[in-house]
Amino acid sequence: MPPSGPTNFDEMLDPAGGVRPAYAGFRNWYDEQAPAWLKRQDAEAERFFRRTGITFNVYGDDAGEERLIPFDMIPRIITAAEWRKLTRGIEQRVRALNAFLHDLYHRREIVRSGRLPQRLLDKNVAFLPQMVGFTPPGGVYTHIVGIDLVRTGPDEFMVLEDNARTPSGVSYMLENRETMMAMFPELFTRVPVRPVSDYPRRLAQSLAACAPACAGERPVVAVLTPGIYNSAYFEHAFLADQMGAELVEGSDLRVINGRIAMRTTRGFEPIDVLYRRVDDDYLDPLSFNPKSSLGVSGIMDIYRAGGITIANAPGTGIADDKAIYSFMPEIVEFYTGEKPILQNVPTWRCAEPESLKYVLDNLKELVVKEVHGSGGYGMLIGPTSSKAELAAFEKKLRARPENYIAQPTLALSTVPIFTKAGLAPRHVDLRPFVLVSPTGIDITPGGLTRVAIQKGSLVVNSSQGGGTKDSWVLED
Repeated sequence: MPPSGPTNFDEMLDPAGGVRPAYAGFRNWYDEQAPAWLKRQDAEAERFFRRTGITFNVYGDDAGEERLIPFDMIPRIITAAEWRKLTRGIEQRVRALNAFLHDLYHRREIVRSGRLPQRLLDKNVAFLPQMVGFTPPGGVYTHIVGIDLVRTGPDEFMVLEDNARTPSGVSYMLENRETMMAMFPELFTRVPVRPVSDYPRRLAQSLAACAPACAGERPVVAVLTPGIYNSAYFEHAFLADQMGAELVEGSDLRVINGRIAMRTTRGFEPIDVLYRRVDDDYLDPLSFNPKSSLGVSGIMDIYRAGGITIANAPGTGIADDKAIYSFMPEIVEFYTGEKPILQNVPTWRCAEPESLKYVLDNLKELVVKEVHGSGGYGMLIGPTSSKAELAAFEKKLRARPENYIAQPTLALSTVPIFTKAGLAPRHVDLRPFVLVSPTGIDITPGGLTRVAIQKGSLVVNSSQGGGTKDSWVLED
């Protein structure tokens, strides 16, 4: 993707250098502040994150290293009107995703209709035969969804990818807001911003509403974590604490009287809803990876018998598949009867010979991703890659074309970040968080804005050097 240039939409400044209405209140406040004080506050924000322990663990070459997530104190601001349009599109997409997952594990009408090729399911590791014919409690598959959005113009938001398996990052959204309110309390009295602090309460309510029929009046919710070495452990512990739920590991759980029970100081107690942050393959050694010690033996049998709700449902990862993503416009229309409100980024499916030829011919201009990839790993950004990197990736593409999709290098929007030299534009994306229950769809106003800290970079993932900033949705 190209570095920032005149084609990039600046969310704060118009082409003439004027401040857009969304940022008017903030910019007036910012211009009144002493530069030296702002620099001190910027340094204080980093110290706050270190004290709070807002870090993540790194995989890959630096595995085991714990890093601080860079935080930028300049908010990303969205108007109430923009947010209304976004929420309509997000809700439409999430409804379609849930309907799609139910259909895939039952009659597969979308495949029968010819709208989705059967080959996308054949040998797809994200499709779980154990879920065929089973409907989760309340018919909800994706209890928590993260929809990654990018902006390319004044009224142009596009979906970059769907996160329907175990979306992460909501703890950073909450901590970003808490940091901003602690550092700049007077700013929030001048600019009316919609709150996000009640997300844990709403998450707990939404999960409880998905409890199985065997649950009592006050369903017991627990968070299943792989443990302290997982990259998102901070978030697992944070959300359990904020919800008033137990944080458990596989070793804390066992099957007792047809229920999944957790070890407590009062003995073993049944769990009604398990918010799992463990991948499908490690959830049940009897059904999936027999070597796993992260889940609990027999949980899939208890689940299918109606003894527990697992959130998100096993098998939802098929909706994260980037080849499936390329069919989302057809999926949305098939299940809702409506044209998509939010468009996809144009996508070439490398499994198709004509698309593969185009991608190989234009590799240095494209972004290429693994269909099951996440976190920015295993991808190629053509314009910033060397000849050797392009040649190596071409070999991967030719060897396993079905493992990749490609997308154009979009002119992504920029928002300001704070630097020693003043405000400077950087590329961003946005991950709104969506809660789904039988009672409805609840979208938290804003979400997690991830920002490319380096000038010209489009890599926003924290694992690849990106940072975060507070996301503001303005009140009407």
